[in-house]
Amino acid sequence: MNPQELKSILSSGLLSFPVTDFDAAGEFNPAGYVRRLEWLSQYGATALFAAGGTGEFFSLAPDEYGSVIKTAVDTCASSVPILAGVGGPTRLAIQYAQEAERLGAKGLLLLPHYLTEASQEGVAAHVEQVCRSVDIGVVVYNRNVCRLTPALLEQLAERCPNLIGYKDGLGDIELMVSIRRRLGDRFSYLGGLPTAEVYAAAYKALGVPVYSSAVFNFLPRTAMDFYRAIAADDHETVGKLIDDFFLPYLDIRNRRSGYAVSIVKAGAKIAGYDAGPVRAPLTDLLPAEYEALEALMSTQGAQ
Repeated sequence: MNPQELKSILSSGLLSFPVTDFDAAGEFNPAGYVRRLEWLSQYGATALFAAGGTGEFFSLAPDEYGSVIKTAVDTCASSVPILAGVGGPTRLAIQYAQEAERLGAKGLLLLPHYLTEASQEGVAAHVEQVCRSVDIGVVVYNRNVCRLTPALLEQLAERCPNLIGYKDGLGDIELMVSIRRRLGDRFSYLGGLPTAEVYAAAYKALGVPVYSSAVFNFLPRTAMDFYRAIAADDHETVGKLIDDFFLPYLDIRNRRSGYAVSIVKAGAKIAGYDAGPVRAPLTDLLPAEYEALEALMSTQGAQ
């Protein structure tokens, strides 16, 4: 799959990022991951991101990373394209990128670099070096310390033909509009705010109809129903699902930092696909919060 073919695939449909399975001791559990991917790949997602943010990329050791990506690629070879999350310091991100390409990933999601703030030019150099290290398509994730401007994204688009996508995790509407107007059809554009469904209608109006769903991890039918309602401008269904599920879900998710990942793992366990605990520094939901999520999920019926 060349970068332009990947860009075409990412320009429509629902995306998601499976959680990574750990056993009770916190070690990678490939059998559980295979079972999860086989389940989720039946529901019609356009692409899946292995070792993405919700897949706890930031907690994986370098010697685990290849196992996660290989398991995802091998399991989904005939069903859905796999993009691999990469990130961290530039040289380490390049190593991850090249390993993901070697293992057969169809593209990369370039997560923000490490904690230290950097100049816009420095961040752009980081993105360019990762793009130039591989031939597969790259989607850059504007979030946290990665906040590329329209002018720099335009320069990167000229220098890196395989930079084919932009994912927004900032929620800065002025910046999003500026990027979308300046770059036009050069990129595929993905909504990437946590619990993207809440922002989906607004982002569609901005020309960003595609987003990645965390809820797909444990309520895949509900996630697909919501996406189809957004695509069809079915405002009644969208409003009902936001009121009945997504806003109460946010009430639980927002109780602690890091719960954007923890609540997804809890949901997967409730759905019968236990992915094990999150790794430190994240913390799992408290028992009362788990029970509240379980009650909320029951309102959506069997999946």
